[in-house]
Amino acid sequence: MGKSLYDQSDAAKKVFDAAGDQIKQWCFEGTKEMLRETHITQPSVYTVTMAAYEAFLEAMEKADKDIWSHIQIVGVSGFSLGEYAALTAAGTIEELQKGIDIVIKRGNLMSFAGIDENGNPKGGMSAAFGERAEILDCVELARENGILEAVNFNSPVQTVVAGDFAALERFKEIAGQKKIKARPLSVSTAFHSPMMEPAAEALKDILRKSDLKSPGVKVYSNVTAKDMMENFEGSVGEESEFIADLMARQAMSPVYWQETIENMIADGAEVLIEIGPGTTLSGIVKKVNSEIQTLNIEDSESLEKTISALKELLHRELKGENLC
Repeated sequence: MGKSLYDQSDAAKKVFDAAGDQIKQWCFEGTKEMLRETHITQPSVYTVTMAAYEAFLEAMEKADKDIWSHIQIVGVSGFSLGEYAALTAAGTIEELQKGIDIVIKRGNLMSFAGIDENGNPKGGMSAAFGERAEILDCVELARENGILEAVNFNSPVQTVVAGDFAALERFKEIAGQKKIKARPLSVSTAFHSPMMEPAAEALKDILRKSDLKSPGVKVYSNVTAKDMMENFEGSVGEESEFIADLMARQAMSPVYWQETIENMIADGAEVLIEIGPGTTLSGIVKKVNSEIQTLNIEDSESLEKTISALKELLHRELKGENLC
């Protein structure tokens, strides 16, 4: 991950060099099995995402000094771990190394919360395909005395559930009876479920000591799908604790991604740029709104394509054409 950005972007190289040799090795040489381990996944993906973001800013400046004058940033958001990259881009996490330290600790806490005394996973996650209401009904029927929750509301036809293995098996059987397909996800445990409560409590203390700043742009929260600061009623200087508490809660709370995308579009977003490894989020966006323009940046090739596409979109806009 990120090797072509490292080789071709000075800004991206600075990010990787600041992250250190261990993370660079994970990103550039890590196997799929290794990168599935939560304590490795989180700092690696965060670093690649921030490298891609810095490479994007660098490329925009080189492409056209006036290009930013025609672009208004509606806001930023990130899916689960990606919310920390969004907070860094928004200036809430001021330094890359601080962000890396936070996500390393978050990854360790969440990994530990999801294993038993023998070091084996206590649960997992499954993507369910069908109407949200019907999936939620299946969750209620399957939970019994175990842990089972709908944790990622991705699109009108996709909801991810998480819980202990026995509850997931019950869910698969009940969902199948209702013609709802459930597909296990390749993850190490039941993220964003009540299983993560111990991690969330410990993470709160870490975040409260991290001197988080008020975002410089709107950040759409995973927990609310709205402006992270919308319900902040504290005084100046109290923003850090408010954000820390919200982000700690995020570890054990559902991600309302469908609503986040809908709110960004309602607020005027015409183009959504996915920054970081893969294009999964772009695919989900199309299931939420098939008309919105999506671009992505994960390597030097996709960066070049995105810059070219933005130039074309701006050219059309200046000529009075519709962007979408």
